[in-house]
Amino acid sequence: MKQTKLFTKTLKEVPKDETSYNATTLIRAGFIDKTTAGVYSFLPLGWRVLTKIEMIIREEMLALGGQEINMPALASKENWQITGRWDNFDVLFKIKASDNKDYALNPTHEEIVTPLVKKFVSSYRELPFAVFQIQTKFRNEKRAKAGLLRGREFLMKDLYSFHSSQEDLAAYYEKVIEAYFNIFTRCGLRENIFLTYASGGSFTKYSHEFQALSPVGEDVIYICPRCQLAVNQEIIKDQDSCPQCGNKDLRAEKAIEVGNIFNLGTKFSEAFALNFQEQTGEKKPVVMGCYGLGISRLLGTIVELCHDEKGIIWPKNIAPYQIHLLSLNKNEEAEKLYQELIANRVEVLYDDRNISAGEKFAAADLIGCPYRLVISEKSIKAGGVEVKQRQNKEGEILSLEQVVATFIKK
Repeated sequence: MKQTKLFTKTLKEVPKDETSYNATTLIRAGFIDKTTAGVYSFLPLGWRVLTKIEMIIREEMLALGGQEINMPALASKENWQITGRWDNFDVLFKIKASDNKDYALNPTHEEIVTPLVKKFVSSYRELPFAVFQIQTKFRNEKRAKAGLLRGREFLMKDLYSFHSSQEDLAAYYEKVIEAYFNIFTRCGLRENIFLTYASGGSFTKYSHEFQALSPVGEDVIYICPRCQLAVNQEIIKDQDSCPQCGNKDLRAEKAIEVGNIFNLGTKFSEAFALNFQEQTGEKKPVVMGCYGLGISRLLGTIVELCHDEKGIIWPKNIAPYQIHLLSLNKNEEAEKLYQELIANRVEVLYDDRNISAGEKFAAADLIGCPYRLVISEKSIKAGGVEVKQRQNKEGEILSLEQVVATFIKK
């Protein structure tokens, strides 16, 4: 992509109505645009990052045996009344349609997926299985804040599993934990993520959260240095020691919740009479699990954790482009290199704009692609192209042939 063709621009000024680093930087770098409080458009650069995160998540969900579906964002009031959550789910968006009926904009999809599965499951032979979707969710937050970390509209992956026994669910639950850590590793956050015990609410004794350590996090977790597990602040009074080893010497840290998983048991299957017939002929309610991961929130979290004073430092797997090519003067070498790289399917953002070198360097640091390649009269005299990784202060001069050999995999 040539930047002269990119319709968005980087901004020098900080947006006045944003206080979080992720929102101000993503807006300045041209990744997102704010429509209203808690609602953002994803621009070309931001959409590329979001779809790469989606791809990683989709691959891990498919590897778990998940079957991808897409459910409606709109649900009838009746479904939410059946589970008793119409009146007590405090962030539920409620709307009245032209037919004078009440509907909800789904913040989660148990009320949709459970009656859906009921149409297809009747026997133990049809269990277990899991379905997932990647879809926009809505939450009527009283105070949308922190940019992508707490929005009213956001992108989420939700997985639902269906089992004939708690033992079967427990085995699958452990596989999901492993898949989530694979996702965070591939997105460049593994060292920051802690599996955290949280209250199970009305479902079970414990649920689990995946918390990313960050000084801007709204949550406080208590970490066991022995087991590298954590306990959420909400249950620390009841569970003041590590649930695994019993250690009471826990350290408090601020964190951002990027995922959560629940053993739902039979709460929703009983509400919708989702039953299956055992081999003995006995009818039992299906045992369910649900597993959520906020994709747009994960993007915002990555920006909060992966940056320096100049801008974003994208992990390679999810960067909008792998290379930011800067031409400091109009020359054939830069255009030739750009054409050769894109012909070999290397992701390149080419700054071919007629602006100063300082403006190009500042934009490149703000956008944060993993590699910056600079072609100028100075670099050509020195032997070719200045190559610098985003997180490094200094680069090195490589010949055009070396650059091609480095970035084009034969």
